[in-house]
Amino acid sequence: MSGMEVAILGFAAMLGLIGLRMPVGLAMLVVGALGYIHLTSLQAFLSYIKTTPYHNFANYTLSVIPLFILMGALAEVSGLSTDLFRAARAWIGHRRGGLASSTIGACTAFGAICGSSVATTATFGRTTLPEFRRYGYDLGFATGTIAVGGTLGILIPPSVILVVYAISTEQNIVKLFQAALIPGLLATAFYLCAIAYMVRRNPKLAPPSEKLPMAERWRALAGAWPAALVTIVMLGGIYGGVFTPTEGAAAGATAMLLVGLARRSIGFKEFGTALIRTAETTAMIFVILLGAEVFNAFLAFSQLPMEAAQAIAGLGLPPHAVLIMLLAFYILLGAVMDELAMILLTLPVFFPIITALDFGMAPDDVAVWFGILVLIVCGIGLTAPPIGLNVFVVNAIARDVPMFATYRAVAPFVAADVFRLALVVVFPSLSLWLMWLLTD
Repeated sequence: MSGMEVAILGFAAMLGLIGLRMPVGLAMLVVGALGYIHLTSLQAFLSYIKTTPYHNFANYTLSVIPLFILMGALAEVSGLSTDLFRAARAWIGHRRGGLASSTIGACTAFGAICGSSVATTATFGRTTLPEFRRYGYDLGFATGTIAVGGTLGILIPPSVILVVYAISTEQNIVKLFQAALIPGLLATAFYLCAIAYMVRRNPKLAPPSEKLPMAERWRALAGAWPAALVTIVMLGGIYGGVFTPTEGAAAGATAMLLVGLARRSIGFKEFGTALIRTAETTAMIFVILLGAEVFNAFLAFSQLPMEAAQAIAGLGLPPHAVLIMLLAFYILLGAVMDELAMILLTLPVFFPIITALDFGMAPDDVAVWFGILVLIVCGIGLTAPPIGLNVFVVNAIARDVPMFATYRAVAPFVAADVFRLALVVVFPSLSLWLMWLLTD
């Protein structure tokens, strides 16, 4: 068989193993190793696996991942997510759909601390579901809002997905964080508009709640100030060039720990819980990174990325038509696959294709712009059927809510995401303007 045929067979085998519930990282590792051995030799593979993965994982830049995860874990165990929701609910919770809008607002603030969509979804699933039940909200609407709000964990910088993209494509992490901010805030605005549309169309989804006195509103807002402090310390330092992303993550994690100690909400038990969650999540990510590294080395030997790029270039399609085709494929793949594994699996094929096209921009700008587009389609994949990882997470917490009800509720949000994706495709400056401003 030719290298191209072996690569296609490898993709099919890997998807089959994932369908049989083998962990994604392990499936990529097994298929990649067998493909590598088939195309070279066992001795060549052993020489490769002995050195290359070690040098990749010894990369200083990768230390930013556990630090961002630790910061989010400390925020969760310290109760900061609850304080954010209380502050948002105090000011807008009395309006129709106010609890849902409060959840989106709190997820936006928490996303600037956490960097993980699954962690954000799980945190607010535990925090806000009792409130939705208490005020008589439609539970499908409630779980759909939480699932979509969780995607803000990766859309609002810092984002673990963007860090992995930057490392995989050798791009600047700070520039990607800068470029992601406006599209992330647009996501928040569009989600709030979607909530307003749904509750206006069907008022029974979200009964109004009582209006709190002004003194209680200010008290709730004062309880959420640590989130603003940590965000300013970390993102302000990174955007302003005071910190590197790794230093900013370390400063943010330290600030979160100090805030928790000062509020006496973090003790030895809570700190241990945060460390265990960080270790578990980091280990999962690094296993996927290892599997992707081996699988991508197999693809490189098969010549699939080069031949795919040449085949698409030979079609003579306009650059934007090629981009739309790739994004559509991402949305389909994201509906059945973990977003981290998805981008690691496809970037070796898609990234050379995109960077070879002429979009009228500098190659580095195209790479950053494509990274933000990939981030947006990852967010869509987190809630779109049939997988929608965030939907599974929130329904594991709300077991009495039919999954179909949650998927039905996320449909308007997904439509808003597709519209936002189209805007960023047509107007790249929506993602690049802030980066240009801060780097000039």
